[in-house]
Amino acid sequence: MEVALLPIEEMGREILEAIREGLEGEIPGARCHILPMRGRAPSKAYNPRRRQYRSDRFLEQLRALKKGIGVNRLLGVTLLDIYAPGLNFVFGEADPKWGVAILSTHRLRPEFYGLKENLGLYLERCVKEAIHELGHILRLRHCPDPRCVMHFSNSVWEVDEKRRGFCPRCLNLLRYYEEIR
Repeated sequence: MEVALLPIEEMGREILEAIREGLEGEIPGARCHILPMRGRAPSKAYNPRRRQYRSDRFLEQLRALKKGIGVNRLLGVTLLDIYAPGLNFVFGEADPKWGVAILSTHRLRPEFYGLKENLGLYLERCVKEAIHELGHILRLRHCPDPRCVMHFSNSVWEVDEKRRGFCPRCLNLLRYYEEIR
C-alpha cells in the first residue's frame, strides 16, 4: 500500500520522517514516501475571525492534487491550526472515498498548552494522529477502546493515552478491508 505525505507550507523534515516511519511500522504493508513538492494552504480555508483554517477545504485541495500526483492515498501534513464546522478544532480529517486526509500538528505541540518544548512527545503525538487519519482513509471508524489509535481524541491528553497501534478488532477490520479491495 502506497502512501504519499505532502507537507503543507513550511515544515521540518523530522516531523515527516517520524510520520513516515510510524506509518510503515504500524500499518501492515504500508510504504510511505514524502513528496518533494510543498503544498500551500487553500486560499478560501482561512477564517480570520477564528484565526484557523477549515479542514474540509484542505481535503478538497488534496483531492485535486492527488489526481495530478498519481497516488492512491495522500496525507497532507500542516503546522496550521484547523477546524471542522461545528467543532473548536480538529487534529485531522479524512475523506475515505477519495483516499485523502489532512493532519494538523499545531495543537500537538506541548508549547501550545504552555508547557516546555518536548520533541519526543510532539513527534509521538504526530505519529499517532497520522496513523489515526490513515486508518480513516482505510475505512476504519472511531473505536470505543480508549487505548486504540482509532479512538476519537477530543484533547491532546486523550492522544497521549492512546497507543500507536490498533486494537485487535481494528487490526482485523483493517486486514479484512485490504483483502476485499
